[in-house]
Amino acid sequence: MPSTVVSLRVSEDQAERLQRKARRLGRSPSETGAILLEESLRRDEFAFIDFRDSALGRQAHIQGSRLAVWMVVKFVRVCGGGVEKAAHDLQRPASQIQAALNYAKAFPGEIEEAIEDNDSYDFEKISRMLPQARVFPAGARNPGRK
Repeated sequence: MPSTVVSLRVSEDQAERLQRKARRLGRSPSETGAILLEESLRRDEFAFIDFRDSALGRQAHIQGSRLAVWMVVKFVRVCGGGVEKAAHDLQRPASQIQAALNYAKAFPGEIEEAIEDNDSYDFEKISRMLPQARVFPAGARNPGRK
């Protein structure tokens, strides 16, 4: 997508904070400013949506929760229920679940990429990252518990 240069005047404190954020994200201050501007515009356009750093980069989340939007979309698909069922099962207001689905509809590529990334993790891939990981069959009793 073509871009346009926009010049902004910021305080020295804002410039320093932007530099720090850019270093944490591994991006230039200009790229970081563009990301933060886009996120701010999306917050204004979509109720209950916020953005956080995660192991996968910046991701849309439901405000006041640890639920990433892609997780809500995946949950709704897997459970085969609608907004009300997901809201009940996730113990969140239906308006927040609907907000996540609205966001996902507006940015399907972003959400589908996150779901595909999550789905790519199988036990073999996880055990390379966590060599101590073990498989416990469903319903197996924990020998240490009585």
